[in-house]
Amino acid sequence: MSAPTVVVTDSEFGDLDVERALVEGAGFRFVSAQARTADEVVAACADADGILNQYAPMGADVLARLPRAQIISRYGIGLNTIDVEAATAAGILVANVPDGSLDDVSDHAAGMILALARGLGRYDRAMRSGGWDYAAAGPLFRLRGRTLGLVGFGQIPRRLAAKMQAFGMRVIAHDPYATAAEGIPLVSAEQLYRESDVVSVHAPLTAATTGMVDAAAFAAMKPTAYLVNTARGPVVDQDALVAALSENRIAGAGLDVFTVEPLPDDHPLRRLDSVLLSPHCAWYSEDSEAEIRRKTAANVVEVLSGRAPAYPVNRPAAPRAGCAGA
Repeated sequence: MSAPTVVVTDSEFGDLDVERALVEGAGFRFVSAQARTADEVVAACADADGILNQYAPMGADVLARLPRAQIISRYGIGLNTIDVEAATAAGILVANVPDGSLDDVSDHAAGMILALARGLGRYDRAMRSGGWDYAAAGPLFRLRGRTLGLVGFGQIPRRLAAKMQAFGMRVIAHDPYATAAEGIPLVSAEQLYRESDVVSVHAPLTAATTGMVDAAAFAAMKPTAYLVNTARGPVVDQDALVAALSENRIAGAGLDVFTVEPLPDDHPLRRLDSVLLSPHCAWYSEDSEAEIRRKTAANVVEVLSGRAPAYPVNRPAAPRAGCAGA
């Protein structure tokens, strides 16, 4: 009997040594690809028993053409590349790594909040152009006593809340699926947008959350307020955001994620002076990358070895042969 095959659909890492060592060390065959389309995923994974997935699409149409797949393990916490419902119906386990970059993402969001509040991007650009003016980034307001509104209240925003409370910020949150914790009140979305000086987005991307931070949200926000998004780009209505920024209806934004990635070279967000941009890197540190890669591969190795994965997302009623943890 041939050894199970593990396929990496795609990755942006310089190598796959971590994954290869774990998979081959367990006696399984390791294959890497750089699939970008549904057909490319199917071609790469036709013989896959286990799959590691980063950005390649794993929709219902793809899953229906993967007869051997027992487990799909997603790099990181987000599951928007995988149709989990279709996987469950097909008996395919889905796993992720929900705790691989909690500090990294919350640190990045905190850094964006501080940089926006202190005008660091504008000061830097002014200095590099020969300027020397304390008012180049004004008006600025101190964070102590200001309100941070968290859209979503999972593990990452809870860590961000503690970090920003250390700067004296009041924190509120909106999440219909969460319970209040650490003395942070849960409020309606309308109240959050109305009261917040900084709105930080942490909601997962689902059909219900797509475009949830919309024109009405920006209309409710203070003209001195900032938006920070380190979650998923489509959670924010990007056209409405550009309009609000262009018309100075909010003070600025810090964005790590976008509706289309990479962000097109000619996109207006690249030209707005009130915007701080980063290339979907909030998750990244050398520590988090190593942890995420190891845990993503370990999920697959565990299942193909007849054990439950550490981080199961679903529990198929009729898992495919060899699947554990259902």
